[in-house]
Amino acid sequence: MTVGTGSGEPLGYLALGDSYTIGEAVPEAGRWPMQLAAALRARGIAIADPRIIATTGWTTDELSAAMDAAEPIGTFAFASLLIGVNNQYRGRDVDNYRAEFATLLDRAIGLVAGREDRVLVLSIPDWGVTPFGQGSGRDTAQIARELDAYNAAAAEECSVRGVAFVDITAASRSPGSQPDRIAEDGLHPSALAYTDWTALALPVAERLLRK
Repeated sequence: MTVGTGSGEPLGYLALGDSYTIGEAVPEAGRWPMQLAAALRARGIAIADPRIIATTGWTTDELSAAMDAAEPIGTFAFASLLIGVNNQYRGRDVDNYRAEFATLLDRAIGLVAGREDRVLVLSIPDWGVTPFGQGSGRDTAQIARELDAYNAAAAEECSVRGVAFVDITAASRSPGSQPDRIAEDGLHPSALAYTDWTALALPVAERLLRK
């Protein structure tokens, strides 16, 4: 059964985030939101390619400011959110992240007409396992602990609101031994790594959009 708007127009999709959403160092078609939209269409969900509000390096507050600048953003049928790695990289504490993430999550819900069941959150991947992370001089075990704390906070905020949370962090921790999962910059995921993420997100997104 094909799912769409009923008017012949595809469902609108808003993707919010940072370098992982804009797909730093990969072709446009390799970005995970683009791959997700294509995979949903292959499953009979009539969804448009995403409108992406994301830039490499953004923190939670910078994404929020960009959303302010983009107003009016409009209303969408579906939204995804993946944000926080740059908060951790800059040494911000988990309580600050939780508060700003919660605000972004509420904004995302508002942009899908208040439907918590049309928002999908992905966990933050672990950049410490990458060649860049391994050569950064930072304590990679500490990076992992801090990102785990961030992701636990995000998962809790999603649970309170009934928002779907997909853990891609475990998948991100294997690329150290898989060079084809790392982009040429040695830091960001490759398109193939984003395919792994899409495979995890797809059944959840399909379930939400068939409601």
